[in-house]
Amino acid sequence: MNDFLELLSFAFFRKALLASLFASISCGIIGTYIVSRRIVFISGGITHASFGGIGLAFLLGFNPLLGAAIFSVFSAVGIQFFAEKGGVREDSSIAIWWSLGMALGVIFVFLTPGYTPNLMSYLFGSILTVSNGEILAMFLLNVLLALVFGYWFRNILYIAFDEEFARASGLPVKSFNYLVAILIALTVVLNIRVVGIILILSLLTIPQATANLFTKDFRTMMFLSSMFALLGTLSGLVISYFLNIPSGATIIFVLVIVFGLIRVYKSLK
Repeated sequence: MNDFLELLSFAFFRKALLASLFASISCGIIGTYIVSRRIVFISGGITHASFGGIGLAFLLGFNPLLGAAIFSVFSAVGIQFFAEKGGVREDSSIAIWWSLGMALGVIFVFLTPGYTPNLMSYLFGSILTVSNGEILAMFLLNVLLALVFGYWFRNILYIAFDEEFARASGLPVKSFNYLVAILIALTVVLNIRVVGIILILSLLTIPQATANLFTKDFRTMMFLSSMFALLGTLSGLVISYFLNIPSGATIIFVLVIVFGLIRVYKSLK
């Protein structure tokens, strides 16, 4: 206990705690929509496409998260556009943008002079190194998500569970699809430093799968998902610090263990 209280005296650890909180809320909200809408594969495509922006940022010397944001938003819009206007199946559109982003990222990193030591923190996460600017951006993302989901909650709920009914009711389904795709892209990018590109999809799905063991209600599921995500990120953060192991992988490992234990308990009960 004393060791943990001593940790709180360090500014970098307090920032990591804030990052855990903000990441849990944003992933809890967006992840619930992703799981309910069954578009996990789309999220994976956007996530891996962001690697192209990170590689370009290393090559040209600007902020990698800005590059990731540009590529993620562009790929999110591109996936929707190809599927709706380009006559391409949605899964094929996702695969195209997924492959393009990863291929460009590898090429850009290869062309970058010298060694890129920070690349690993974007691939696998480095929550202990988040900056004040990144924490502010994560906070603003949470505010944006709260406003969007709060104001259009009923519309988003209809689209998530029955898109055809939503279209028949006259809701602007296409506009909402583009809006949510962009929000998914921003959520992915701003949480990359928590668990990394490789593992961010887990933070968007595992807490939701755990919450789904307790409820089918959309609003309750968002709340429980955020709680389970916070439990996993905080526990993983503390464990990784004391064991000196990668934080991103530890966070996901804890989330999987929590899901497994609860699933076994529910089955036995």
